[in-house]
Amino acid sequence: MHDKALLAATLARLHQNQVALGEAVWLLTRWIEQRGSTEVSQAVQGQLHLLAKNSASINQALNELCG
Repeated sequence: MHDKALLAATLARLHQNQVALGEAVWLLTRWIEQRGSTEVSQAVQGQLHLLAKNSASINQALNELCG
């Protein structure tokens, strides 16, 4: 049981890191877009969409693991 809790806690922290990095990149993307580089901004936003999609799946898996 301890191993399962440790695994869940570790995965939760990795997920938090992923979300935090995504938010930081999103802020940088807004900054880039405000300075006129919409092509770069759009490309990054596409990757951020993938991060968000994967984040939802990871969150669901964590809930199942902990529940």
